[in-house]
Formats: sequence, C-alpha cells, structure tokens
Amino acid sequence: MAHPKTERTLVIVKPDGIQRALIGEIMKRYERLGLKLVALKMMIPTEKMIEEHYLLDPNWKKNVGEKSIASYVKKGETPPSTDPIEVANVVVANLKKYMTSGPVIAMVWEGAHAVELVRKVTGGTEPRSAGIGTIRGDFVLDSYQIADTDNRAIRNLIHASGSVPEAEMEIPHWFKPEEVISYRVPHEAILYDVEMKNILG
Repeated sequence: MAHPKTERTLVIVKPDGIQRALIGEIMKRYERLGLKLVALKMMIPTEKMIEEHYLLDPNWKKNVGEKSIASYVKKGETPPSTDPIEVANVVVANLKKYMTSGPVIAMVWEGAHAVELVRKVTGGTEPRSAGIGTIRGDFVLDSYQIADTDNRAIRNLIHASGSVPEAEMEIPHWFKPEEVISYRVPHEAILYDVEMKNILG
C-alpha cells in the first residue's frame, strides 16, 4: 500500500483568483502545511476541457443538481427546476463561462492527507459561509444569493479535488504523467522520517 505522504490533489486557481493577485497567497497556504508542489501550469482552458473536467464523475450532475435544489428549498426559495439534471446543466454552462474567462493556474500538491487538508485550508464552496482563516473565508465575499441573482457561477478563487478518487481522475485530465515531478525537499525528513536523525549534526 502506498504511504499517505504520496497522496496528490489537484488545485486550480480560477480566473478571479488571478485577477485578485492572490496566486502567491494561495500557494503559501498550502506550502505552510508542508505540502509539496509537484506540477504547475498556466493556461486558458477551453469550454470542452471544463465540461469534461466537471463530468469526469458520472454522478456529478445528479449530485450537484440535488444539492442546488436542496439549497433553494432550505432558503425558502423556489428552485429553477425540480429536475437535478436540468439544474446541473445551468451550473455547467455558468462554470464554462467563468472558467474560460481568463487564465487559470493548475497545480498538483503532494503530501499526507493532501486532498483533505487542501479542502480544509481552502474553505467551503460558498465564500460567504466559509470559515474565518480559510482562503475563501478570508479573501472573498461572494455568495450563492449573489451568483443566483446575477445568473452566474459563484466566484470562489479555487477548485480543489473533493476526494482521493476525484483527484486521481482530475490530475491526468490537466497534466501528462511527465509533467508531474517526483523529488525530495529537506522538510520531508522532519515530516515523514520515522526517526528525526541528523538534527544535532
């Protein structure tokens, strides 16, 4: 079985994150955890690439549609449709517009519990309700209410893989195998070596 330290996750700094000049701040948060950057590229994705990204999981549309409908009901509002797929189609259309509106930065981060820890530091999907201290909670004021009113995707700076299986599907969608680099950094000895040797020389 692979050691937890080899877990990898995909992070994408979305167009609004780049426009807000938050690239360095975002990367710093993940580096401070002890995660290691193993792949990085800047690009303007195509609509096809974005649609394929969100549909890598065959259940994504159904899940997103159901969550969206439940969110409307919880707020006492009427959803645009009771059909999860119909609702998800609107979400996908808005995401395609949002994610292709400018350059994005795609990254792969590696380290123990990378998926879970990146999600924790990134914060909840809706910036308005994301916890203080998280990237979204500290740097964005957008909400589902504003996004719905303006008929657009929520602007939340970052995409981060939601699970290990999701990361395993998403990384090859954005990076060729040779673009993901294996290497060591000194702090891994402190994080992962069973005995912390050579500290005292």
